Amino acid sequence: MSSQLTWIITGTSSGFGEIFVKQILARGDKVIATARSLSKIQHLKDAGASTLELDVTAPQSVLDAKSKEAIAIYGRIDVLVNNAGYCGLGTLEDVNHETWVQQYNTNVFGAVDVTRAFMPHFREKKAGTVIFVGSIAGWAGSAAAGPYCSSKFALQGIAESFAAEAAPLGIKSMVVEPGLFRTSFLKPDNTNFMETQFAEYKEMTEGLYGAMAQYNGKQPGDPEKGVAAILDVVKQEGKASGRGMPGHLLLGTDAVATVRKECLETLELLKKWEDISSSTDLSE
Repeated sequence: MSSQLTWIITGTSSGFGEIFVKQILARGDKVIATARSLSKIQHLKDAGASTLELDVTAPQSVLDAKSKEAIAIYGRIDVLVNNAGYCGLGTLEDVNHETWVQQYNTNVFGAVDVTRAFMPHFREKKAGTVIFVGSIAGWAGSAAAGPYCSSKFALQGIAESFAAEAAPLGIKSMVVEPGLFRTSFLKPDNTNFMETQFAEYKEMTEGLYGAMAQYNGKQPGDPEKGVAAILDVVKQEGKASGRGMPGHLLLGTDAVATVRKECLETLELLKKWEDISSSTDLSE
């Protein structure tokens, strides 16, 4: 990679995406900010970013054309950050098929299709970096959060598989998994709360949705520090200097605690059930 990188970020109208753009500019790199509506990112253009209208759920042919348009702006793309996404909540029984598909179209297939659109450019250069913004929700499922959690579980598997495919081509990849950061993510317009139709779920869902609403603005993570850590890893600067790129980058003490708990519980599960789990091979 050159010392000055050219980035393209999806979903930059708020939250991590907006902070990405501002911090990239502050480091002297070039950046293309994208959103479904250019009016929502005019302030980023005023700050010095290039802007491009991009809906990650558009057909592949449209995304392919958008990738060529993006590459033409500066002549190259070095880093793609798949940041666009939203949080869909509701029980499995309440969330209909179309709503599940909508969640996956943005959080999963959007990232896949945008990455696919830029792969010819990265393969030709034999270089590039692809960042998938996942979530700690991709490590631990939660009641009434199946659509969002499962989309992030899927993204984790896709990112791991892609990294293995891309590494021999000179392309780096990483999935970033933040805990709860103090962005606008939990605001009602960024979260799709599906009210339950069933009395049995009412207490649970109302408790969850109420707790999330109250937690908005009280999240422990500092988004400025979170984005700075990602940039340090990609550019190999600061504390990340000389350390390479991990396949997973957890962000936040809550993320670290969650993954540690999941790993310890998984080890305990293996120990408890190993006799049954290991009893199913063919006998020689």
